[in-house]
Amino acid sequence: MTRAQEPRPEPAVPSQDLAPPRPDPPDGASNLVLVVLDSLRFDSWAAARMPVLGRLGPVERRWSYASWTAPAHYNLLMGLLPHSSPAHVHASEYYQQDFRRYTDRLAVPDIEFSRFLPEIYLPSFLRDRLGYHTCAKVSMPVLNPATPLNQGFDDYRLMPVHNDMAAMVDGLAFPTGRPTFCLLNAGETHYPYTIPGEAPPALPHLHGVHGTLRNLRSERGPGMFSPELLADLRERQIRAATYLDGVIERLLDVVPRNTWVIVTSDHGELFGEDGYFGHGPIAHEKAFEVPFVEGRVR
Repeated sequence: MTRAQEPRPEPAVPSQDLAPPRPDPPDGASNLVLVVLDSLRFDSWAAARMPVLGRLGPVERRWSYASWTAPAHYNLLMGLLPHSSPAHVHASEYYQQDFRRYTDRLAVPDIEFSRFLPEIYLPSFLRDRLGYHTCAKVSMPVLNPATPLNQGFDDYRLMPVHNDMAAMVDGLAFPTGRPTFCLLNAGETHYPYTIPGEAPPALPHLHGVHGTLRNLRSERGPGMFSPELLADLRERQIRAATYLDGVIERLLDVVPRNTWVIVTSDHGELFGEDGYFGHGPIAHEKAFEVPFVEGRVR
C-alpha cells in the first residue's frame, strides 16, 4: 500500500466532557433575535410598505461598520450594531453605551463591555457566560458554518436556498429552560432580489456570490447595466422588502413573549449612484446606510 493509499486517521473531536459546564441563565432573561435583511439600504426600506416592522419601534437611519457581508456580520456578532454616527463623541464612549444597551435587551442587569472580554463575541458571551441556547440560520454562502463566524453557536446552518426567510421562521425552536439567541440572515433583499415562488429573472451573472460589486465603469464581465435595469433592480429590492414584512409578522407570532427583536441590514447597496452597482469595495454612503429597528415582543 502506497502512502497515498493509506487510510487517513479520523480527525480528533474534542470531548464534550472537557467543555465547561453551561451556567444557569439569569432569572427572567429575554430571548434575543437578530434579523439581518441582507443588502437592504435605508431608502429602499423607506420606499417599501413595511408596517409590521414599524410596530417594533421607530425605524432609524443608521450606518454599518462595513460594506460587505462577512465583515459586517462579524461586527454585528461582536455585539456592535449599526451606529448613528454621533458627533462630538469619542468612539470608545459610544462602544460602551452600545454594550450597555444589552442590559435592556436581555433584561439582565449590569451588562458592560468588560463582561464581553476577552472574546468580544456576542454568541460566546450569551452561551458561555449567561447560559443561552444559540443558533444561526444564514442565506449567504460567505457566512457558511466553516467560516470563523461560527463560534459560540449550538446550531449554525446555511439554508438550502438564499431567499427563504419563511423557512427560517418555520424552523425556529426555543428550548424550554433557557433563553435563546438566534441570528437570521435573509437573502431576499440581496441581488438578484427574488422572493420564493418567482421564476429566476433574466439578469446577468455577476462574479462572486450573486455579485458583490459591479463597477459600471469597468469593461470586464457582462454588459453595462442600463439606467432602466438599475431602476428595475431597485424596485425589485423594494418589493422584496415589502414581502419580508409579512414574514416578519410571522416571526413576531412565532417568538415567545419576552423576546427582544432587532431588524437591520448588514450594509447598503448601490443602484447606479456615481457609476456603481452593488456593495463591497465601494466608499459611498449608500453602501453603509441601513435601517435599524428594535423592540420587545410582549
